[in-house]
Amino acid sequence: MPLGSGQDTGHPQTARANAGTRCLAPREQLNCCFERGSRAVRPSFSSIDGLAPGSPRDWSRSAVPAAGTDLPECPFCGESGASGREMEAHVRARHRHLLQSPASAQSGNGQQLYECPMCDLVCTNCQILQEHVDLHLEESSISEGTNVGGNLRDLELAQHLQNEEYRKRKLEEAQQEREEFQKLQRQYGLDNTGGYKQQSLRSLEKEVYTGRMLPSEYQRRKADMMESLALGLDDGKTKTSGVIEALYNYYQSEFKDLRRVWLSTGVDHFSFSLGDRGWGCGYRNFQMLLSSLLRNGTFNDCLKGINAIPCIPKLQSLIEDAWKEGFDPQGASHFNNRLHGTRAWIGACEIYSLLTSLRLKCQILDFHKATGPSGTHPRLFEWILNYYSSDREASAKVVCTSKPPIYLQHQGHSRSVVGIEERKNRTLCLLIFDPGCPSQEMQKLLKQGIDGTSLRLLRRFVGGLKHKQYQVVAVDGVLSPEEKVVSIAENNFCVITHDRSGLSIVDTLVFLWFRLLCPIPKSASLPVREGKLKYLLKFKLVKSGSIRAGRSPIVQ
Repeated sequence: MPLGSGQDTGHPQTARANAGTRCLAPREQLNCCFERGSRAVRPSFSSIDGLAPGSPRDWSRSAVPAAGTDLPECPFCGESGASGREMEAHVRARHRHLLQSPASAQSGNGQQLYECPMCDLVCTNCQILQEHVDLHLEESSISEGTNVGGNLRDLELAQHLQNEEYRKRKLEEAQQEREEFQKLQRQYGLDNTGGYKQQSLRSLEKEVYTGRMLPSEYQRRKADMMESLALGLDDGKTKTSGVIEALYNYYQSEFKDLRRVWLSTGVDHFSFSLGDRGWGCGYRNFQMLLSSLLRNGTFNDCLKGINAIPCIPKLQSLIEDAWKEGFDPQGASHFNNRLHGTRAWIGACEIYSLLTSLRLKCQILDFHKATGPSGTHPRLFEWILNYYSSDREASAKVVCTSKPPIYLQHQGHSRSVVGIEERKNRTLCLLIFDPGCPSQEMQKLLKQGIDGTSLRLLRRFVGGLKHKQYQVVAVDGVLSPEEKVVSIAENNFCVITHDRSGLSIVDTLVFLWFRLLCPIPKSASLPVREGKLKYLLKFKLVKSGSIRAGRSPIVQ
C-alpha cells in the first residue's frame, strides 16, 4: 500500500507502539520505554527528537535508512519510504495519535492507563507495563550485585585499615617498652655507660666546662682519683668522723624528754661523691657499717685483710668474689655476675652476701607491710629497740653499745640506723645517717654544735618512715668456717619474717642441729618450713672433709 494513504497496515511494531502510549512527551515516551531497561534493544529515534505535537519535521534529514537500502524507514512500523518528506507524511498520517499530547489522547479515547510503580511511566497495556517492570527488576539485581561487590571491597578496606592501625599500635607499644626498659637500665646503672671512674671523669669535665673548676684543679683531682682507684681505697673526701661522739656528749647534757638513748660504736658518715651520685647509697652505707666494724675488736679475725675503707669499685669486686664463692646465685644472675665498671644499684641481699662472705653473722629481715596507722611501721621501730637494748649497761641513760649500725633499705634508697631514742611517753625515734646528706651539712654538726634544731637532720619518728616495705641487715656475731659453708648452701641468706607478736618464725635454719649430731653422719636431711615454702635441707660429708648442703622443694 502506498505511503500516506492514511490506513493502518497492521504491522506488529505499529500495534506495539500503539499499546505503549503514556502521558509524557513523545520523545520521552519512546526513550523511557526502551531506555529504562538496560538490556532492551533501543531503535534509533533520532528522527523524532524534539518533535512536539503538530510541529513540522524535516524527515528527509532525520529518517533512518532501511538496512541495505538508501530509503528512510519509519521508526514506528518499520515501513520504508521513497524520501524523507514521504516518510514525514506517513508518520503524520498513520501515527498521529503517538504525537498527540497525553491529555488529548486520554480525553479522546478514555482508555485505562497503567502507571509504573517504580517510575513515572504510564502505559495503556498491562503486558507492556509488566515487561517494563521486569526491566526495572533486572536492572535492580545488576545494581545490587555491583553494590555487594562494592560492600565487599569496603569491608576489605576497613579490615586493612584496622590491621594497619593494630600493627602501628603494637609498634608504638614495643617502642615505648624499649624506652621504658632503657630508662630503667639507666636508672639502675645497667646501661653499659661506665661506672664510678667514668662518671667521675665526666662530672669533673663538666665542672671545668661550666667554669666552676679550674683546669689545674681538674688535673689534681683526677690524679687523686686514679691513685685511690689503684690502691682500692676510698679517698675520704666525703667522710665525716666524730658525729657519734658529738651525739654522746649532747645527750649527756640535754636529756629533757628522753628516757634512754642507745648509740652504735663510732660510725663515720660517708656521702655521695661526683662518681656515685644517684646510685651509690648501698656502697656508702656499707662503708659506714665497715667503719664501725673496724673499731670493734670482736670482728678483727674476720677483717684481717681489710685495714681501711675500700673504694666503691673495690666493693664491687668484693661482691663479685662473694658470688664466685656461691653466695646468692639468683642475685648474681640478676646482675649478669658483673658489678665492677657499672653503676648498678645494690640492696640488702648484696650487703648480706658480702658480709657473710667475710664470715660475719647477719640477719636480714623483711618488714613487708605496714603495722601501724597511716602506713607506718611501729614494729620495725620495736625490733630496732630490741636490737640495741639487748646490750644494756646497768641504768645508764646514754648507752654507747658495741652494736654496729643497721643497714636500712627501702624502695629506691638505703640509710644506716646508728641509734635510737626512747622518750618518756614511750615513743621511739631513730637516729639515721643518710648518704644523700652532703658532708658539708654533717660537718656543721661538729663545727656549730648539736642542738635540737640541727638534730632534725638525723631524727626519724614513726610517722617519718612510710614506705611500703623495709628490709634491714644487722650484724650480730661471727661465723665459723663451717657455718660459712652452710650459709652458701642455704642460698646465702634467710629472710626472717615476723608474726603479730614480733617473734621470729624462721631462724638461720638448722646448721647447729647438724653439728650437734655425734658422730657426724655422712649425710642427713631435714624438712624445713619457711612461711608457705616447704623444702628438704640436705647435708653431705664428702671425702675432703668439707660439708655440702642443698635444698630441694617438697612436692605435695
